[in-house]
Amino acid sequence: MAIFTGSGVAIATPMKKNGEIDYPAFEKLIEFQIAGGTDAIIVCGTTGEASTQSHEEHLETIKFCVDVVKKRIPVVAGTGSNCTETAVYLSKEAESYGVDGVLLVSPYYNKATQNGLFQHFKTTAEAISIPAILYNVPSRTGCNILPETAVRLAKEVKNIVGIKEASGNISQIAHLAAISKGCIDIYSGNDDQIIPIMSLGGIGVISVLANVAPKETHDICQLYLDGKVKEACAEQLRALDLCNALFCEVNPIPVKKALELMGIIPGGIRLPLTEMEPANTERLTKAMKEYGILK
Repeated sequence: MAIFTGSGVAIATPMKKNGEIDYPAFEKLIEFQIAGGTDAIIVCGTTGEASTQSHEEHLETIKFCVDVVKKRIPVVAGTGSNCTETAVYLSKEAESYGVDGVLLVSPYYNKATQNGLFQHFKTTAEAISIPAILYNVPSRTGCNILPETAVRLAKEVKNIVGIKEASGNISQIAHLAAISKGCIDIYSGNDDQIIPIMSLGGIGVISVLANVAPKETHDICQLYLDGKVKEACAEQLRALDLCNALFCEVNPIPVKKALELMGIIPGGIRLPLTEMEPANTERLTKAMKEYGILK
């Protein structure tokens, strides 16, 4: 059974101007998501700036999210690492907090072989009893989880149940869907490909867009799941300019600026990420107004 279907938000981690995590703002953002119909919260992923958090902060953020959500919707914790031992440690700790699953990014920088990826994910997933979702984002990690490797993992490791596909390669994702025959849940990792991936058998998205448009992102998925394909496609296309604006600089710079413009979180972000360039802020503001989420 899937951890969730529909829209899972890759939630941002609010920070104060001095870089400290702003937990009251985080609670506000979580409640905004639940009220908007988000189907799951994915905490401490790329959008959550996990890569610049200490292990202690990373785990505190996960636990805080679990405690605020209180099982109202599933919480999936990003616990991947380029160090297998660290991924095991973070995953076991997150499991002890009561998360509903973990998201395991492929090891970045190491550029593991396909066998290395298999052993890494197998070792990490077998250290816990909760479900695990693989995260394929080669543009950030430098290595690609091939469809054959994902299928092998899903078949041989009982709690590897899904994959967030952010390769952007529709042909690869179609091949994965064809050879997996439903043994692994596929989530879009790109907001501009929700409907294309769902049309190949995907069951939802792990979304940046949902941070600022939780209801609309949920509706894109739900319309498709309800068989209203034309309506779902229309909503996907309506969101395209905003999706592009949210990635006009590296994620999560634009989405954190968007949430700041909406008054939901303050504008803090950690180096090496920096404040959004003025011209891009203007582009983002325009897209938000045209989409109807900013006056």
